Amino acid sequence: MNTNQTESFFAIGLNYQKADAEIRGHFSISETAQKAIILSAKEKGASSLTLISTCNRTEIYGFAKSADDLIKLLCEHTRGTVEEFNKVSYIHNGKMAVSHLFKVGTGLDSQILGDFEIISQLRTGLRRSKKAGVLNPFMERLGNAVIQASKRIKNETEISSGATSVSFAAVQYIMARVPYVSEKNILLFGIGKIGRNTCENLIKHTKNEHITLINRTKIKAEEVAGKFNLVVKDYANIQSEIAATDVLIVATGAQLPTISKELLYLKKPLLILDLSIPKNVSETVKENPLVTLIHLDELSKVTDATLEHRQSQIPLAQTIIEEVALEFNTWSKNRTFAPTIKALKSKLSDIKMGEIDNQRRKISDFNEEQAEIISNRIIHKITTQFANHLKGANGTTQQSIDLINQVFQLQSTNDE
Repeated sequence: MNTNQTESFFAIGLNYQKADAEIRGHFSISETAQKAIILSAKEKGASSLTLISTCNRTEIYGFAKSADDLIKLLCEHTRGTVEEFNKVSYIHNGKMAVSHLFKVGTGLDSQILGDFEIISQLRTGLRRSKKAGVLNPFMERLGNAVIQASKRIKNETEISSGATSVSFAAVQYIMARVPYVSEKNILLFGIGKIGRNTCENLIKHTKNEHITLINRTKIKAEEVAGKFNLVVKDYANIQSEIAATDVLIVATGAQLPTISKELLYLKKPLLILDLSIPKNVSETVKENPLVTLIHLDELSKVTDATLEHRQSQIPLAQTIIEEVALEFNTWSKNRTFAPTIKALKSKLSDIKMGEIDNQRRKISDFNEEQAEIISNRIIHKITTQFANHLKGANGTTQQSIDLINQVFQLQSTNDE
């Protein structure tokens, strides 16, 4: 696949650090939109592109003439605007973009330090891009390197030790704020990944036997409920179930709010935890004086002890990243001049063939086989000398490549 020389490798995006949940929701990319972005990028001639969209971040990695091309692509397929994006975004180019992806993929840039959920998103995104034909060798190799680093950090450090997931944080919050929690009614609306994890944590830590599940697709709720011996109610009954519960956990993952004040007919206090991005609980519920609404941004705080221990593992994680990144960067650097060395070798081989042919006509007992062996050895030594020079040409590699191309009149061969 060809990478246009006028293109650069960019990482553009926004995350929890500068963009609140509402803004992140504007740029949240559904599964359908992710596929549409990849297709649109391909139609526009993009050589390579992949993306990540979680509750805490939305990012696009790809080759483009400018970062603006990727920003426009993102805004065309989300509810966000370019102006809104520019206020809270970050843009990385070249080596900085590579470094950023390593930090993101290994959990060092996560809202919860050591959260490795992102790596599955990266894998899925890379597979989707490759299937669509918009994943060049550079990005495929980079993605594999990040996955390798992530795996090593997870296995060789304790940076993910201790329970700090959003679902665990939700349960911790409930246990800290709701007295006699084991006797309270808890309603879980939505049983995606976060919903299932929350369900498991609720059962494990609260010893509560009054947990009810509701899901738009009832059969999915029944599958989860079967594992834990929980009650499942019809979605049609959600209004009466909310009225009867003490704690409502919303993990529906919809693009628009699924809970609003119109559903609330309350006679007792209700704690609502919204674990969704975009927000799935309308702010209008706060108009009801019996409601306390907590969003996952407020839950994504880990205990000081756990965080302190995880932070102590950062230097070891960074060492692993440096090892894997060095290997990738060496490959990447060599790849930039490999086509030039290949073209040089081909040029010298053409000269060799011309000279051997010339000598064959001039000398009656010319030893062509011996001449071939000697010439090939000389070509190998010359190209190796040039390759070693280019490996050590820090900051001047492209100048050296241009000079070699000029001296030997090589055709442009830096496409791969």
